[in-house]
Amino acid sequence: MKKRVLVWLVAAVTGVVTACGLVGADRTDSDAGTAAGTGMHVVMITDSGDITDQGYNQSVYEACRNWSEINDVPFTYYKPDSDTDGARSASVAQAVADGADVIVMPGYLFASVVVSQPENYPDVKFIAIDVSADDLCEKAVGEAYTGNAADYNVADYYHEENVYCCTYHEEIPGYMVGYAAVKSGYRHLGFLGGVSAPVVHRFGYGYVQGIDAAAMELGIVDEIEVEYICGGQFYGDQDITDVMDTWYGTQGVEVVFACGGEIYTSAAEAAARYGGKIIGVDSDQQPIIDGKYGQGMTVTSAMKGLTETVRNTLTGIKDGRWSDYAGKLENLGIVSESPEENYVQLPIRSTQWSDAFTEEDYHTLVKAIYHGGIVISSDTSAMPKVAVSVRDYGSIK
Repeated sequence: MKKRVLVWLVAAVTGVVTACGLVGADRTDSDAGTAAGTGMHVVMITDSGDITDQGYNQSVYEACRNWSEINDVPFTYYKPDSDTDGARSASVAQAVADGADVIVMPGYLFASVVVSQPENYPDVKFIAIDVSADDLCEKAVGEAYTGNAADYNVADYYHEENVYCCTYHEEIPGYMVGYAAVKSGYRHLGFLGGVSAPVVHRFGYGYVQGIDAAAMELGIVDEIEVEYICGGQFYGDQDITDVMDTWYGTQGVEVVFACGGEIYTSAAEAAARYGGKIIGVDSDQQPIIDGKYGQGMTVTSAMKGLTETVRNTLTGIKDGRWSDYAGKLENLGIVSESPEENYVQLPIRSTQWSDAFTEEDYHTLVKAIYHGGIVISSDTSAMPKVAVSVRDYGSIK
């Protein structure tokens, strides 16, 4: 291991490898090993969710599966047998034993794996999506971590040669959906996050900033109310649904940005009872939410380019361009004036455009962000200071 990495991480993995089983699998090639001509066998490992979460894990799974089918590459997915660092590391060991040489890991929960495992498997390429320098330092340094990755040499904590990490500017699509919602006429808005973590709050704090900016432009700051809460988990349950019932049914919330895996189910159940609206996250969730809970429920979705990231990186590996990715900690966001070319965006097809916020208005918004006319803070240390009223309830659990 590299210097200063916690030894207990390796010990924790050693103790659980034999206990890990293949919980879920899906091969695109019935033969074991790597596909002829490509030298690749791709595995995806889920984080705390599943490939049926109709959001984050499912998007990455489908991107891996589709790419593998097109390129005739064997593909398998694994679901760890528990929501622990040790179980996720055990799934890595199992994947390698089964022939994987490319492992895709979606979610900041894989920081421990990135710190402890890649050096043990130098011939395996690891793609860690939504794992940041802060995540790596926090896991490697432990309680002594200052909270600022700039205070450390992050390269000390992971094996750069066979790891690619990327994160996203979640604050940008968060801003976009908040801005669009207020421009489209919503005045009482809610945010329901999953686990209270930086990746969730970047979405949420961007949302608050977008709401505030639109309210300022329209001169209606005093008319806007924002409710803000995290569920403490990435799935819905009765406790969370009860809060959503109160928001929609008693407090008069009109639309909720549901941000965190399957936690949207609690918001959508309540919205269906009271005629409320939902904003989706990560992928275009309109077909899923509207299909199950009622047509017209989904206003838009704050998307990030999970599919593009998987496709581009796997293609790079196949084409022999791993050097373009190895050792990088990239933060992906707006790269063009054209919305469809960016790693963060709204869905053109399913967004409920209105006379007050048109598709053309969206293009104008993207251009302003790209050229720096609009600056969105990614700071998650505290709720943004805004003019609109925001009630932050903390976490339900």
